[in-house]
Amino acid sequence: MSQNLFEKHQDTLKGALNAIHQRDYFSPYPENPSPRKYGETANKDGEEAFKAYIGQSFELDMPGITGEAGSEKSPYGFDLNVKYPLVDLDVLLPAMKDAQKAWRDVGVEGRVGICLEILERINKRSFEIGYSVMHTSGQGFMMAFQAGGPHAQDRGLEAVAYAYEAMTSAPGTATWTKPQGKHDPLVMDKKFTVVGRGVGLVIGCSTFPTWNTYPGLFASLVTGNPVVVKPHPAGILPAAISIKIAQEVLVENGLPAHIVSMVIDEDAAKPCTMDLAQREEVRLIDFTGNTWFGDWLENNCPQAQVYTEKAGVNTIIIDSTDDFKGMIRNLSFTLSLYSGQMCTTPQDIFVPAGGIETDLGHKSFDEVAEAISTGVTKFLSDPERAAMVLGAIQAEVTAQRIEESRGLGEVIRDSEAMENPWFKDARVHSPLIMKIDADKEETYMKELFGPISFVIKTESSEQSIALANKAVKEHGAITMGCYSSSDDVLDAIEEAALDAGVALSCNLTGGVFVNQSAAFSDFHATGCNPAANACLSDLAYVANRFRVVQSRRHPK
Repeated sequence: MSQNLFEKHQDTLKGALNAIHQRDYFSPYPENPSPRKYGETANKDGEEAFKAYIGQSFELDMPGITGEAGSEKSPYGFDLNVKYPLVDLDVLLPAMKDAQKAWRDVGVEGRVGICLEILERINKRSFEIGYSVMHTSGQGFMMAFQAGGPHAQDRGLEAVAYAYEAMTSAPGTATWTKPQGKHDPLVMDKKFTVVGRGVGLVIGCSTFPTWNTYPGLFASLVTGNPVVVKPHPAGILPAAISIKIAQEVLVENGLPAHIVSMVIDEDAAKPCTMDLAQREEVRLIDFTGNTWFGDWLENNCPQAQVYTEKAGVNTIIIDSTDDFKGMIRNLSFTLSLYSGQMCTTPQDIFVPAGGIETDLGHKSFDEVAEAISTGVTKFLSDPERAAMVLGAIQAEVTAQRIEESRGLGEVIRDSEAMENPWFKDARVHSPLIMKIDADKEETYMKELFGPISFVIKTESSEQSIALANKAVKEHGAITMGCYSSSDDVLDAIEEAALDAGVALSCNLTGGVFVNQSAAFSDFHATGCNPAANACLSDLAYVANRFRVVQSRRHPK
């Protein structure tokens, strides 16, 4: 049956394989939540499905279940109170390891077909997952639907495509013939089998519970590894729904459901992640989150191949622009989107003390800073638009960080608590923007997660470039942006980005934003600076998750 699934999804696979080579736009999963794409009742059905989970027990098929727990709260102001299975690791992990043989024997095409079927079924439930992402992460619904649904599915598919390419780089079988001169040749029949490394562990984050989970989940799964997902305790539901779908597909294909499983904390204040990560059965770890724990995983889990995406300080260099209003509009949306709670959101904006040249004439440093502040305020002046774009602050600690950061610089736009028109108890705060001098590196060269940004006064664009380069090299970054109407300056900035190993976006003034990343075209992170040791996705991301084991026999 899994072979039939491989044939069923051939067009999707071929499209994805072509896309990772062409790097053009591609997605089989519509990002527009339109009734024409998903069905007339899809939105209503998805919201009702989400609401049906509230206050209930969520069932998964896993050995070793000992009880249940769960304490998620929506950043929009209400408790989810969903309970999920607790498991005994001494029962679950050996059972997952035992199931690896059955998963291995399905073969490359069988596993690819099953993974593509899982993704297709996940896509059909994008509204349900979208609402669950919204009410665990705090994203506005449109972003939760897109980033938590189709865009996350794209990243999962991208990992499957790269893995298929890597796994099929060697043939399944071959006949080896070595000439022996006058004697008969030496002949061997050889078989090459893709073998997973062991149990894969995916450690989820609270802000993007599917987008940052699917790549590792599908990269490890398709390469022959059982996968256990350890969601963030504040963002379990989206992962649980995805795992439930995966288990259904596995069972339909005669495989153990627990090839994909989930482990949660019995007490969120006492996480089990460290113990889980150091288990001998765990041979692959994917993590998105804070630098301290990412470093701990890299240094304390020698039995596993560890892939991390950690914190960083993203930068914008403003040298000049031939579209000042477009630049301000673009930055206003960029700084507001999901209240700055993205690993790609800029924090440090470098502007020369002498100001910049624009299509509207010379703008002083203060005029640039004020324009950014005013642009954000104007963009957020419509309450409904503000609510949809800002979403809600996922964690109380982020809201506290805003309060504590006000004294770090000269406030030019204060953060304010805002009311969501639809959820009166939502935790909503607008961006805090401050001015600061370039010599205050100890303040702005550390990540301040959330809607907190600095406009930094530098001596020149040359110093701006040097400081942005330093920030990336020493503290890491996923993105760097720049504005300049000079080709020479753009070349210098690109050289600085290449030297630091960070993705660069130049002169964005329209509908593309530095904090958005397109699967199949944009490489998310590079693995070249401290913010991440891996890239989503490339061949390096998948190739070390399996080995090719050969056997050889004399032909009959």
